[in-house]
Parts: sequence; structure tokens; C-alpha cells
Amino acid sequence: MTSASLPVREARGQRSPAAGETASPTRSSTAAVAVLAGVKDWWAHRAEAAGLTGGWLDVHRAVAADPPDLDISSVTAAALTGTAEEVGRAYVSALPDSERSKHGRHYTPEALATELWSMTKRAMGWKRPQPLTGCVLDPACGAGALLLPVLREHLGAAARVDAQLALKGLPNFIAGVDNDPAAVWLANVLLAAEMLPVLARTERARRNPLPALVRHGDGLAAVNQPVRAVVMNPPYGRVQLNPHERARFAGSLYGHANLYGLFMAAALESLDSKGVLAALVPTSFLAGRYFENLRSALSRETAIREIEFLADRNGSFSGVLQETCLATFARTKARKVTVANINDQISEVAKIVAPRKGRPWLLPRRADDAPVAAAAIAMPLTLASAGWRVSTGPLVWNRRKKDLTAGRTNSSAPIIWAADIDGGVIHRDPARDSHRFLTLKGSDEQVMVLSQPAILIQRTTAPEQHRRLVAAYLSAEVLQDWGGRVVVENHVNVARPRTSKPALSAESLSHLFATDTIDRVLRCLSGSVAVSAYELESLPLPDAEELERWAQLNRERLTRAISDAYRAKPENVWARPRTVLSMSDE
Repeated sequence: MTSASLPVREARGQRSPAAGETASPTRSSTAAVAVLAGVKDWWAHRAEAAGLTGGWLDVHRAVAADPPDLDISSVTAAALTGTAEEVGRAYVSALPDSERSKHGRHYTPEALATELWSMTKRAMGWKRPQPLTGCVLDPACGAGALLLPVLREHLGAAARVDAQLALKGLPNFIAGVDNDPAAVWLANVLLAAEMLPVLARTERARRNPLPALVRHGDGLAAVNQPVRAVVMNPPYGRVQLNPHERARFAGSLYGHANLYGLFMAAALESLDSKGVLAALVPTSFLAGRYFENLRSALSRETAIREIEFLADRNGSFSGVLQETCLATFARTKARKVTVANINDQISEVAKIVAPRKGRPWLLPRRADDAPVAAAAIAMPLTLASAGWRVSTGPLVWNRRKKDLTAGRTNSSAPIIWAADIDGGVIHRDPARDSHRFLTLKGSDEQVMVLSQPAILIQRTTAPEQHRRLVAAYLSAEVLQDWGGRVVVENHVNVARPRTSKPALSAESLSHLFATDTIDRVLRCLSGSVAVSAYELESLPLPDAEELERWAQLNRERLTRAISDAYRAKPENVWARPRTVLSMSDE
């Protein structure tokens, strides 16, 4: 398989959302063009240091890759030194922030690229360094950061036998795709620079231009020949799909499409029977409703093998607000998943039972939460199946500014804001008193008004807050104090029974939400500061018999019973210390 002509099945008439506008963003960035202009001298120094002379010092003659169509005569070439990773970082960092955000171009730090490749090898069952036996593809490779550690290891093992043959065979084992032609050329040069020492060991008469491993194109296009591994740090963001695209990805879509989810789905299509998907992505796919079908597809076609959470992105992913992770999935099945945090020099690594298909995946962010997650995964019920439904408060206040008042009128109802449920007790926060009432109009009485007891939960919390789950019980007595009916704004979730006799009573549920145990469960379910109605409905619960027993307990005994219920059996989880990379290692 050659990277210059990586076999793809083009979808005729299809406008890929990943391709978008194919014009290189470097046309609007003098700094980025200056980096590209400086590559010529950087290459010459690398080639000379490898012991090469003559035409091999000219990057345009030495590498079988077409340079981008850019005018570099009007810029001063950047003085580039250091490793291939440092040159790649210089290029991506030189792009305007607006272009990086628009095209999803995020530099992958060397430490993360190395760690993702290590995870990929573990998922493939490698015990020691060895040459590749199948192709490793990065479908959104940018300047090639994720392919560099792959190439180094392959060359280190393969070139010991026959250097010339190792270089010639590279396109069969390493390939990349990107829709930025400037990044494609740069990636080919940076990868080729790693081949220089091997080229220097090749007989002069047998030397050929170094192969281009990366091509310009659509990373979502389906490959005809399956690959052994897909490694990627794909672009992020919602996209509009045409009917052809939506039909292709129907098995992994639910509602809105996010680019990184499409790349993960396309990667599943690309893997061979022993394939591995390794991705650096936001953690939203672990829990959100929009990723429910993607989780099902991942569980159906692979097993999640390892996940490492990266809470501190260290400025590497501009515009990405969510928690981020490195995750590997393998065609070969495994019953347990290894979980770690990679921000600390020493991190606890836990193994827990694999999560269930489309349900949100409960994965501990800390080792001491592993027993909680393992116990929760095994539970038979969810809040929804126990008879509760959760919805978001209907009032979007900035759409009704003119209808908000400080005083009550005959046609108004009081508003409960998120600030009113701090501390687990519903109260009137003085900061909201100037917008305390909503003047009702039209169908507001049916749509906006809540006149039955319910449990209210904040939708958004601050990262530094002690609790992620902040709830308060709007009992019949409290509701009466507020006038018998209220309007709930949309930064609050509302939990109400689906039936007259839910398996879990309102009082028990209110106390459950107040426990540290269930707060830990929620943190295993989602790393986001947002608490969605879907995730709340998905909270795992014990069987109906246990829930009925809870209803007979006082608060102290109920707290102990809840803690005992979310405690895993020893065989379902274990944890041990392990040295995990620190971002300071970059």
C-alpha cells in the first residue's frame, strides 16, 4: 500500500465535512509560511549530520513529495532547529488561532504521541519492539506527530536487516492523510528526515528519493485495504451532513454529528481482523446521548482496552473545553479495561469490567473510584428504568428578558434559578431577585409551569466545586411556599416520576443525590462540568428489591446502604501504582 496512492473508495458527489475548504490556511499566515520556508535549511543540516552530501541536501530532490503552491519569496525564512516534533509544533503554532479552531488543527505533544503509540502496541499484544506487519494509518495526520514514533520504531527494527529494502517498503506500513496540502508536505519531509540515517547506510548506487508516506485528501474516505491500526488526533466540532454522508454513518450517529465521532466510525471500517483504533479525543463520546450509537458500534466491533484521562491539556488543544483522553480499542476482545490518569508522575492504574454497549461508560478518573465504577457497571437498573424521567428546565431566560420582573403579578409565576438550589435546599438567592418572576403568555401555562413535586439538579458546576451533583427536593410543602407553581430555568434539570409508584421514592432519590457515593458515580460517568438529563437518567441503580429496602431505612442507615451497594466485588477490580508520563516530559 503506497501512501501516495492509498487505496480509497471515493464517494462520488459527496462533499466530506472533513475536507471542507481544501485551501491551505497557511495562505493567510505569514508566520506559518515562514516556517515552511525555513524547512529547506533545516533539512540540509539534518542530511549533512547523517553523513549525506550533494543532492541529498536539497529537500525537493531528496523527498518524493510535491511542495505546496505557496509564494515564499516575500517572507523571511524561519530559523528552524531541533527535532521533527519541534518543527511540526512551530508550523501548527504559527497558524492563526481562528484557523486552528475552524479546521480543528491541534498539535499533538511528543509525550502524548509516544504514549498513544505505546498504548497501541499494548493493544496489539506487542511485548518488545518489532517491525510492523500491517499498515498504521493516521487519517488526520497534520504535520505527522503521531506517525513519528511509529516510523522510528519500525525503522529501528526493520533496517537492521536490509536498509534499502526497509525504506522501499515503508509505504506498505505507514500512511497518513490530511486536507492541508502544506501540512502534508511538511509531514512528508519530517518523516523523511527520520529515514536519513538509514539512507546513509544504503549503498550509493541503490539510493532512491525518500518515499512520501502522507497524501493530501479526505481522511474520512473509506479504504479498500484494511489496516492494522488507526492512530489519530482528529478534528472536533459539529458538522452538517448531506444525505449520502448520513446514510454512510447511520450506524454510529444519533442526532448531531461531531467530526471526531465520524473519524472514529470511519476508523472502525478501516481495521483488519486484528486491528486497533487509538485515538486522542474529547471524553464526550463516553457518556452523551449523541454518541450512544457510536458507543454501541465500538462495543459491537471492538473492545475498549485502555483509556488514559488527560485533564490538563497544557495549551495543546486550543478551543477544546472538554476533558480529553487517549483510548485504544481492539478487534480482539477483552473483558476488562485499564484506566489511568496521565497528568501525574505516578498514577494509580485500575482494571475494571468493560462497560455496556450504548449506555454511558462508567470509567473512574481516580483509582479509588474504581470499585464504585465496577459496582455501578454491574447494576441492573438505571434511574429511568426505576421510574424516573429527567428534563431540562424550559425557561431560556435571555429569550424572555422582557417578561422577567422583580415583583409578582396575577399573570406571573416565580422562577427557580440554579443559584437557588445551592447547598441542597431550595431558597431565594438575592442575586436573582431582580428577575424573580416570569410573566406568562400564550401556552406558557402548559409548557413552562411546574406544579408537582420534583427533584431539581444543577446542570452546570464549576470545575473546582467539591460536588458535581447539586440537587434539592421541591417537595409539596416547599412548592406551596413558592405559591403552588414555579418556572424552572434551563440551567436546572428536573427529575419527576414516570409512574405513580416508581421503584425509588422521591425521598430516597433526594437522599441518594446528596451522598458522596453517587457524586463519585456521576464523576465516573462524565468528566464534564455539565450534568445532562440523559446522564442522570442513565445513573445505575441496584435491583427493585434493594430499592424497596432503601425506602424503609432512616437517613443514616440509608447512607450506609448506598455506600455498601456501590462497592465492587474484589474480582471485578484491581488497582496498582504505575509510572505514567507527565506533561512536563515534553
